[in-house]
Amino acid sequence: MADRLTGGDSSLLRRINAAVTLRALRDGQSVTLTQLVGDTGLSRPTVEGVIEGLLEAGLVAEVEHSQESGRQRGRPARWFRFRAEAGHVLGVEIGVHDIRIVLADLAGEVQGTHARPVDETLEAEERLGLVRTMVAEVLRKAGISRDSLWAVAVGTPGIVDREGTVQLGTAMPGWTGLDIGARLRRSFRCPVVIENDANLAAIAEHWKGAAVGKGDVVFVMAGLSPGAGSLINGRLHRGYGGAAGEIGALHLLGQEATPERLLSTTGKPLDPLDEAAVARVLRLAREGDEVAQVATDRFLRRLVHDVAALVLALDPQLVVVGGWAAGLDGVLEPLREQLALFTLRAPEVAPAALGSEVVAMGALRVALDHVEEQLFAVDPPAGQGR
Repeated sequence: MADRLTGGDSSLLRRINAAVTLRALRDGQSVTLTQLVGDTGLSRPTVEGVIEGLLEAGLVAEVEHSQESGRQRGRPARWFRFRAEAGHVLGVEIGVHDIRIVLADLAGEVQGTHARPVDETLEAEERLGLVRTMVAEVLRKAGISRDSLWAVAVGTPGIVDREGTVQLGTAMPGWTGLDIGARLRRSFRCPVVIENDANLAAIAEHWKGAAVGKGDVVFVMAGLSPGAGSLINGRLHRGYGGAAGEIGALHLLGQEATPERLLSTTGKPLDPLDEAAVARVLRLAREGDEVAQVATDRFLRRLVHDVAALVLALDPQLVVVGGWAAGLDGVLEPLREQLALFTLRAPEVAPAALGSEVVAMGALRVALDHVEEQLFAVDPPAGQGR
């Protein structure tokens, strides 16, 4: 990717000038050479040289601009734009019940999506095989070559290390210990990044959802075992081992009832993977069933306590509630009221805005970030001197 940016010239000054020029073009608007000189602060000959290199690399295109008749004097202005179509990125969610794919160009404009329900008992290899099949299908429908992919990011439940191995993932069979990164990198010629789903949801809501413009944010992925993703000053906080935000484990500290027992109406724990059973309890509660209402209240109290612990630790400006609990009647008001009691400064509380695509959209944003880090990098490639 560095060669795309510099045309093979790895000199530090060349990379800096190319990155500065490319940043000035990244908003997608066509600009003149004179405007680029003013925006970048570089000399005209320098910008001309950089533009020629970017044209050759396919990252910039020269565009025609109509001139008003009779007013043009001298040499006509040259106009340029960033070629967002020069490459593509993929955001992928591997969920318990669904797999989602979002394809976008280098400006983040979505070019295609694909979603498919899956059985929660599907084995790991079959699940990854389905991901590969769905990626091939979305690329085919969009008419885009696999070689056009510059980065892929994948979201999954569980604790994920920086190399892409699931250190702990109880939501899907065969997931704990699975090196998703290594398995999927065999299918792509570009970087593949693996991240926890709640972390990606936090990133997505900060990008295009309820947390736009907020610096310190907690996203709660509310389910039987809730998790959370946290942004500090707008940047993801993963923790040393990638386990930051795993509030679903807090009940273990006091050896209290597990969430699947809290929502039980029969005395027997619910199957954590059986969302239909959870949905029945919630439906009965809405319909006025007293036993189901008591169970739902127990679950909500636990959820409030878990979120309060995270709020006390991070003092966020905003808590965004997603996952299926976001649709529970009255979940936001109890959260607001209880956080006011349990915390020193109650944050804003808002429902998630991006719906079922939130994890895949967060993955898309991470893939774009990876591409931009490479495009705008000024460090020399590994193995080269400065």
